[in-house]
Amino acid sequence: MHLNSLLLMSGTAVKGLQLFAALSILIVLHEFGHYFFARIFKTRVEKFYLFFDFLFPFSGLLNFSLFKKQVGDTLYGIGWFPLGGYVKISGMIDESMDKEALAKPPEPYEYRSKKPYQRLFIMLGGIIVNVVLAIFLYIVIFCAYGEEYLPTSNAVYGIAVDSVGKSIGLRNGDMIQSIDNLPVDRFDHIPKRIFYSHNQTGTIQVIRDGQKVTVNIPKGTVGKMTKMKKGGFISFNLPPVADTILPNSLASKSNMQKGDSIIAFNGTPIRLQSDLKELIKANYGTPVTISFVRKNTIDSFKVTIPKDSILGFMPIAENHLKIAKIRYGLMLGIGRGFTYTYETFIDYVTQFGLIFTSPEIKVNDSVGGFYSFGQLFPSIFDLELFLKLVAFISIILAFMNLLPIPGLDGGYVFFLLFEIISGRQVSEKVMERATTVGLVVLLSLMVYFNGLDALRYFKH
Repeated sequence: MHLNSLLLMSGTAVKGLQLFAALSILIVLHEFGHYFFARIFKTRVEKFYLFFDFLFPFSGLLNFSLFKKQVGDTLYGIGWFPLGGYVKISGMIDESMDKEALAKPPEPYEYRSKKPYQRLFIMLGGIIVNVVLAIFLYIVIFCAYGEEYLPTSNAVYGIAVDSVGKSIGLRNGDMIQSIDNLPVDRFDHIPKRIFYSHNQTGTIQVIRDGQKVTVNIPKGTVGKMTKMKKGGFISFNLPPVADTILPNSLASKSNMQKGDSIIAFNGTPIRLQSDLKELIKANYGTPVTISFVRKNTIDSFKVTIPKDSILGFMPIAENHLKIAKIRYGLMLGIGRGFTYTYETFIDYVTQFGLIFTSPEIKVNDSVGGFYSFGQLFPSIFDLELFLKLVAFISIILAFMNLLPIPGLDGGYVFFLLFEIISGRQVSEKVMERATTVGLVVLLSLMVYFNGLDALRYFKH
């Protein structure tokens, strides 16, 4: 097997392990939220499981555990079916669908014997813990690592755009000033602002060749953005300076040295790294002459660049752009943790809503399963990024569990709110049927989303 294949497999394995660890942590903590409030209200918890000990959603099929231990009145275990987890609360209609227990008169320690507000807290417990976990992780991140970002005004080399960016009307080197005539303080907020400004009146104000130009955001832009693979369609541009040279690359074999600055490609002047990349792509397999400056001396070398290859040098952003760095003390870090969680939650809810409100967005291009989540993680473990992704996925789980679908926490919450408002409890028969339908719907969606991932993978 080739070394590149081994490295690819290694990177894929690292992503998979991170996803598995993140989901395991989140499942346990989510279920602990239900467990915690159940215990507060003196409700018996019969089982606490990471993963399912049955073939979800069929509680009577393939019942076995990889590990289990009885402690008090609760059986703790790890199931074999790794698509979630659950707590079995006495007297509650849930994944286990234990109808025999529900046929008996309610006991004081059962869920159905508790007051509506107590049952509401028990059902919201997992969501509450997901949100609290996200806030906590962001506090840790901001206190330990601080916050770094590029102010839009400091992107002095303008932007680098791909085909999607060019289809909007943007060009390499454009300096974005505002979107819909509203300033964008942070460079990384630009794609988000363009995404939200998807109507026909959306505009981007840029400085191009010293002149202010207004670019109209064309119809279909949001649809193109949702179809994009990993990576953004806009990035900050840099000068073509060799701050880093990859070993055994064309650049190292051509005797390029750190600090060399490319100034021409086959006689065409080069000012930006994006210009060099485009010329390389246009001249794959053709002998070319690359001119550079080294210590105020102009020199050149000839090279033939194979298709889909690179020269093998790169500029380092911190060497050429002024990056804003914020350091947080404990109190400021706590405040930023709360505000960042709120901002992230609102952003996700807004983007989720566009699936149903924007004619440009297709469901098939916007959703995915475990593979899509795995692609969020880097192929090399980074603790800060891992914590950020765990916090982000925790927010996603909080929102998704809040949806009023029977079988999810939000479905139970919906019925409980109906009971609190109307004063009438939903019958157990209705709950049973709704939960059965909800679980089948959830399984169908899970198969559908992961099926989309499989199609994308094989197409790729």
